[in-house]
Amino acid sequence: MAHTLVNIRMDEKLKKSMEKICQELGMTMTTAFTIFAKKMSREKRIPFEVSVDPFYSESNMKILKESIKQLEQGKVVVKTLDELKELENE
Repeated sequence: MAHTLVNIRMDEKLKKSMEKICQELGMTMTTAFTIFAKKMSREKRIPFEVSVDPFYSESNMKILKESIKQLEQGKVVVKTLDELKELENE
């Protein structure tokens, strides 16, 4: 079977992390990507769930930025337990 070269750009820290995990699993990154490509080709889908982490929602990011601003100004950020629970549900 003929082989072809595929170049992938990724963050250096991510690459090192993946290399370490692959090594622990006894495989190379090439093997890991080949497994992914074969499974994706066979199933005709991304073989895992892709979703957005709700932590990064627009409303949560707005609250976080405001909290950071208050911290930088030396203000104490105070949230009640109920407020924190409401943030969790957004």
